[in-house]
Amino acid sequence: MKPVTLATIAADKQNLGRILDNLAEGIIAHDKERRILFFNRAAETITGYSKTEVLGRDCHEAFGGPFCGQRCSFSRAAPNSLTRVNYPLNIVTKQGEARRIEMSVTGMLDETGCLVGVLAAFRDVTDLIGLQIQLGKLTNFAGIIGRDHKMLHVYSQIRDLGTNDYPVHISGETGTGKELVAAAIHNESRRGGGPFVPVNCAALPEGTLESELFGHVKGAFTGAVQDKKGRFELAHSGTLFLDEVADLPKFVQAKLLRVLQEGTFERVGAEKTTSVDVRLISATNRDLKREVERGVFREDLYYRINVVPIHLPPLRKRKNDIPLLLEHFLDKDREEGQESPGFSKEALSTMMDYPWPGNVRELQSAIRSALVKSRGRVIQPDDLPLELKKRQNERPSCGPSRKLDQEGVRAALAQSGGNKAKAARILGVGRATLYRFLSDFPDVS
Repeated sequence: MKPVTLATIAADKQNLGRILDNLAEGIIAHDKERRILFFNRAAETITGYSKTEVLGRDCHEAFGGPFCGQRCSFSRAAPNSLTRVNYPLNIVTKQGEARRIEMSVTGMLDETGCLVGVLAAFRDVTDLIGLQIQLGKLTNFAGIIGRDHKMLHVYSQIRDLGTNDYPVHISGETGTGKELVAAAIHNESRRGGGPFVPVNCAALPEGTLESELFGHVKGAFTGAVQDKKGRFELAHSGTLFLDEVADLPKFVQAKLLRVLQEGTFERVGAEKTTSVDVRLISATNRDLKREVERGVFREDLYYRINVVPIHLPPLRKRKNDIPLLLEHFLDKDREEGQESPGFSKEALSTMMDYPWPGNVRELQSAIRSALVKSRGRVIQPDDLPLELKKRQNERPSCGPSRKLDQEGVRAALAQSGGNKAKAARILGVGRATLYRFLSDFPDVS
């Protein structure tokens, strides 16, 4: 059998050239040595690179690094096989513009079924997602559920962070989803195929925290029977997420500062310096600036980790997202065999009026509790946890609805250009509810 060569594949390229150039999707194909064989007109438009600049070149060299970031299957040796994979990707064009694309990658095989290269198809969805955010029509992003204007702002921040490695600090109450947002930032970045290593600083004893983060060598202390990698080394080429970072003791803060400044550290008990390439995302439910003022958190470290701050609103500040979250969690539980027709209007009203001190985490627990008690029936107020039922009994019988807040209504009216029907859809309420709210608060409109 005649072996498949680069010339053979190049001949196929000439035959397929017209078809590829008329596709709306960008097409890149390369062989097992990463030499680019196909690069169609749409790929030129999306990336800003011309065919003459990339054809025949190693794709890592042509684009100044792996086009797919850490998701690249050819970063080291070529794999023996490659099944079809799909993922979002944030790229920077030749002109320095950040674009979000949806990538589909599959292996190219010869007559014997051996892998001879890779074919990648991608489309630019930057403007589509931007428009959905602007119009308030995006109900979820990167695994996060919500369409409140505060969450749409968070989506924009996550998207903007996809093409850089700046440290991010996430603030918000317990249960608002800080780790979920950290994972979304990681997955949307070019490190997305690399490790995501979460660490709850408050859950680790102070005596072992340094070893957990930076590792140790054999004999460094009693019980250190062998060398051990720390979380920083495990997160190499990926992202380290430090939750409850305000709980770090001062001596660990000093070592963390050095890693951020120099990218190096020593394992506990070691003399050898270790280098790492890690993006740091931190989070806390406290006011970190106040912790600096109290003298328990280093000011220099605060400015190092708080380069891009993201604040997650509590659930009581985005109550119009509750119906979306209810349906999302019900769908997940149905997949696990917990069937339910859903919530009655009375039960939904009770959940909308509850302040949710435990935020989304408490909401999910309440749903699971109600599913167990309802036994497959429509969930009624009596099926809800005691805290919610007590709130319902204490609720005044009259007065304007507080499902909406003035800030949220103003943002929705701005997004809809003053169209109240569209604003009501953005807020997830009926027009009558919005009109009643505006009659109670005429200054909002």
